[in-house]
Amino acid sequence: MVRRCGLLTNNREPVPLKGIEVALEVKDHVATVVSTLHYDNKEDKAIEAVFVFPLPGDAAVCHFSAKVGQTEIVAEVKEKQEAREEYDDALSSGQQAFLLEESEQSSDIFSLSVGSLPPGESASIRLEYIIELAVQADDALRFCLPAVLNPRYQPQGSEGGGVQVTSVPASQVPYSLSFSARVSSPRQVSKIDSNCSLEPLQYLNAEQSQAVVKLAAGHKFDRDVELLIYYQDAHQPAAVVEAGQVSAKPGTLMGDAVVMLSVYPEFPQAVMSSLASSGEFVFLLDRSGSMSGTRISSARDTLLLLLKSLPMGCYFNIYSFGSSFEHIFPTSVEYSEKTMEEALKKVKEMQANLGGTEILQPLKHIYNQPCIPSQPRQLFVFTDGEVGNTKEVTSLVKKNSTSHRCFSFGIGEGASTALINGMAKEGGGHAQFITGADRMQPKVMQTLQFALQPAVEDISVTWDLPQGVTAIVLSPPLTAIFQGQRSLIYAQLTGQSSEAKDCFVTVKYNLAGHPTQNQIPFTLQPTEETGLTIHRLSARTVIRSLETEKNNYDLMPFMEREDKKEEEDGVKQKVVELSVQSGVSSSHTAFIAVHKGESSTTQGPLLRQIIPVPSFRNMPQTCLRGMPISPPNACSKLRMMCYLSPSLGDCDSMRKRMVNAGRKNFEEQNFDLLKMGMRSSKKKSAPSTRNSADSCVEKTLASSSPTDPLLQLVSLQKASGSWELKPTLAAVLGKTSKEVEKLKPASANENVWATILALVWLHGFKSDAEVEWKLLARKAASWLLSLNAPSVTDCVVAANTLLGCNVQKDTLGL
Repeated sequence: MVRRCGLLTNNREPVPLKGIEVALEVKDHVATVVSTLHYDNKEDKAIEAVFVFPLPGDAAVCHFSAKVGQTEIVAEVKEKQEAREEYDDALSSGQQAFLLEESEQSSDIFSLSVGSLPPGESASIRLEYIIELAVQADDALRFCLPAVLNPRYQPQGSEGGGVQVTSVPASQVPYSLSFSARVSSPRQVSKIDSNCSLEPLQYLNAEQSQAVVKLAAGHKFDRDVELLIYYQDAHQPAAVVEAGQVSAKPGTLMGDAVVMLSVYPEFPQAVMSSLASSGEFVFLLDRSGSMSGTRISSARDTLLLLLKSLPMGCYFNIYSFGSSFEHIFPTSVEYSEKTMEEALKKVKEMQANLGGTEILQPLKHIYNQPCIPSQPRQLFVFTDGEVGNTKEVTSLVKKNSTSHRCFSFGIGEGASTALINGMAKEGGGHAQFITGADRMQPKVMQTLQFALQPAVEDISVTWDLPQGVTAIVLSPPLTAIFQGQRSLIYAQLTGQSSEAKDCFVTVKYNLAGHPTQNQIPFTLQPTEETGLTIHRLSARTVIRSLETEKNNYDLMPFMEREDKKEEEDGVKQKVVELSVQSGVSSSHTAFIAVHKGESSTTQGPLLRQIIPVPSFRNMPQTCLRGMPISPPNACSKLRMMCYLSPSLGDCDSMRKRMVNAGRKNFEEQNFDLLKMGMRSSKKKSAPSTRNSADSCVEKTLASSSPTDPLLQLVSLQKASGSWELKPTLAAVLGKTSKEVEKLKPASANENVWATILALVWLHGFKSDAEVEWKLLARKAASWLLSLNAPSVTDCVVAANTLLGCNVQKDTLGL
């Protein structure tokens, strides 16, 4: 019987992982991450520890070593099956062995096996990877250290092929994390924000272009560690040339120089001021059980904003999925007041009640729908990313990339970076992550602005190089360019030249019929102190492209089985060769290190321990009398109904009836009783009329809509962009109907007056959330301009007087 000691999980299993140290070094927009994992075997026999953990899906893992006592063993990259066999042979011989392999299902999950760790022995594992930092809509560079790995849903009928994951609630993770970051750039580091507590930022030079920051002590594994790095003048195109590896053969990727180009397009303002007024917008929402609570609630609010912001004349549809999928309309429909209201009615009823996370089938259904002529398809995907067939999904998106653009949103901690980034990359779109206290709405609306930008067409890249030097582009062709967003191009520079000539790369494209180009100058002189960083990122880019190519063969049923296998084997061989040559991990290779010191044959099986990782799927949900706690507005509303209408029963019985019938149906069924209760409650204090009671009821029932005044105002907007002059609008503005009607200019149309009131309120009181309402406000201004109403100026003046604002007519876009 094995004695249990040391750190224990809930299942009384010993945990040999003691702590993790992470050192981050950021140079401009490239990050190098070094993680050191400390193991300690407190057992009385040798153990094998298995730790499954997340890494960014687009990371280039380039170093793996183990230190046992004073001996360091550096791992080699080998073909995966060969590495596994060498690992097993080493354990059978009583040797210590270490194996690091990437999941074949998803590039953001790794498995680390520490084999035959003797009793009382300690070991330190060093893992290094490189990653490009993504640019956010507010120009920040985002680094995320995944600390949370939620269980991945494996669709029915798909191959498992995964590694075993043992998870515990994030608050019970039995090992520590220390994290430090060093940032340097040619430009000033303005600030560094984080979703975690940090020690104060320290600058290392007078120019403030170098800085260090550390994670505050006591970090708990209740979230991923996110850093947002802000540089001054971030939108600067650049080229970095890196010399080849001296020991590598010339003519190979590692033997030649490589260049990394950062392209930041700046579109003409005249073109950007006119957003697209057409398109087919398809929204795909995850309604699996893991989306419950605030996630699904925030998603509903976000769909409200999206639907109100769509341009007249476009087409749209909304899909939702779990173990099965649903759609609001059989096919995409033209955007109108009728279709918008029908969609919003269905959105309000959406719950996270569709089971698992099978995203592949709804995607196939969407792609099988014929595209609408002159309506470019834009796909928005909202998911917490907990799927097990990531590569199959991203391959499907790439296969259909010529017929649409895909914009993806990862919701919550532990969302798969491989899935979210992969879908956006393969679909020529943009990816966003919503974690911690982030609001979903601003990030989604920023992305809608990207989607409404004029389409960039006919993209070409030309190279002006000295004679004798040729550029072999390693990156996939550019298919999408967005204003203010960085595009990266990697190229291998072959040949030599004695010319001291400046080099140029020119990116040309057509933007809304306007020929446009961006030119980047550079020299062939290698940049100092980059090591092989750019080479490894280039190798990672090629490897990922080859892996996607291999996965695409699975989507070609018309190919003969033998031909398909031959093609797949050929691609796999290329991946293995490049992975071994560059020292960068892939799905077909693994890092293997064997300590070939004194060994003794292991007696009996090794004690195998699975190291738990933090997960939010294990965390208990706070309940009230066996039911999830409702939002505060729903609770207070329930109490109000009990008080005003005793005939409906007590709160407890009403709560049960409300759940059984659905809150909305329950309220509609008892509408008259509620109004009677309101009238009777007012008899003693003031005379009551039907109009005042109806007004109170409207306000009360409106509380089932979002409680945020901004979302309440948005919910009242018509598809055309206008608002109607109703008591509900006055209530949102904090005024009575009489106050609003009293200041209306005599010659003004009621809807013109109402729309200008809404616009002035937005600019006057919600300027900090402008990104959320900018598009729907622009639609409202267009509606006003189309009427050519003579009383607009008078309405703006009166609206400022009523609301106490000072918003100019020009500010409203009028």
